[in-house]
Amino acid sequence: MTFGRALLNMAVPAGVLAGAYFLVPVVAELPASLAGLKAYGAYIVIALAASVSLIFRRGRVVWALLTLALAYASHGALLNDALESFRARTVFAALCVFAPFNFAALSLIEERGTFNLHGAQRLGVIALEAIFTGWIVFAGKIETTEWAYSPLYDTTLFAASPIPQFGLAAIALGLVVCGTAWCLKGSPIDLGFAGAVLAFGIAMNGIALPQVFAVFIAAGALILTIALLQDTFRMAFRDELTGLPSRRELNERMMALGRRYTIAMVDVDRFKNFNDTHGHALGDQILKMVARRLAEVGGGGKAYRYGGEEFTVLFPGKGVDAAVPHLEALRKEIADYKLALRAAARPEQAHSDKRQRGAFRAAKSESVTVSIGVAQRNDKLATPEAVIKAADKALYRAKHGGRNQVSR
Repeated sequence: MTFGRALLNMAVPAGVLAGAYFLVPVVAELPASLAGLKAYGAYIVIALAASVSLIFRRGRVVWALLTLALAYASHGALLNDALESFRARTVFAALCVFAPFNFAALSLIEERGTFNLHGAQRLGVIALEAIFTGWIVFAGKIETTEWAYSPLYDTTLFAASPIPQFGLAAIALGLVVCGTAWCLKGSPIDLGFAGAVLAFGIAMNGIALPQVFAVFIAAGALILTIALLQDTFRMAFRDELTGLPSRRELNERMMALGRRYTIAMVDVDRFKNFNDTHGHALGDQILKMVARRLAEVGGGGKAYRYGGEEFTVLFPGKGVDAAVPHLEALRKEIADYKLALRAAARPEQAHSDKRQRGAFRAAKSESVTVSIGVAQRNDKLATPEAVIKAADKALYRAKHGGRNQVSR
């Protein structure tokens, strides 16, 4: 993920949080006739977000939203006394710790759906957190609550915040874990978890201010919803293995082309032999390597995963003469790349289902080449489909001509 793309992705949760900041005084000034919106607006946003999550079968988002819903319910039932009672202080401290823990844990686990054993386990964790908090309250474990509020570090820096230092540390750690998961996996949902942690922290910090808690809890739910929709779009229009736009996005892009464009079809040479000799794992690495270089093709070209070991490069507004030099440079760059091969002596599937030690140890390196066929729109090739067929025929000529070449 590039720095620019990361900043662009972060703009969405940042924009929602900024909007929530300006929305707080507006909600606080709503007339009495809209009092229900003040009280239940956050529930409405959470319910709509949960509906979308269930439709798209995103269990992790469902449980994150349940965490926000329980936090908001606790606010309405227990925290309206300005944290003066033992019960309110206990619930508040528990929320400060358990909510960011839940978000961090959800960012680390795989998506497993909602209504299954995995969903029951995650619901069980939330239930245990509620039971533990209730036990502290009803057993009168005052010393436990006081311990949670005891400072971790003797400083006045956080004196103005109602959040105990232990809770601040939990929120900060949750934010770091979710942010790290997003950097490593690139999933918008993990960035949504990070944004929800930040929204939750702001809500808890403003617990005593009118409408701050409700607006920022709703903001956290909205961030998660947008992240879910972004992830769904990514899955529909991005190839999961290579990260390139998928054939579906190519089809939509071709519908908006003008009267001048060039299309190149790129195929990895002898890819089946690589798979049969070295295994599918290395085959995937080959496709990723080729995709990375295709993504950087010059001349205004845009690369797509067409299917299997075949890729498409689209040059809007360019003729074939302008595109070929960039395709030649791409072909040469891929051919010059030395790919480290694993040791030959490796069973395709170990009996223990575990990868053998040294399975990817390089025994030698080998170059991978691609053949490229290219065609441009003209009076005879008047549609993108016709241009692709012509580029495919040119690709076959490149294959039959000895591979590792560009043919038009």
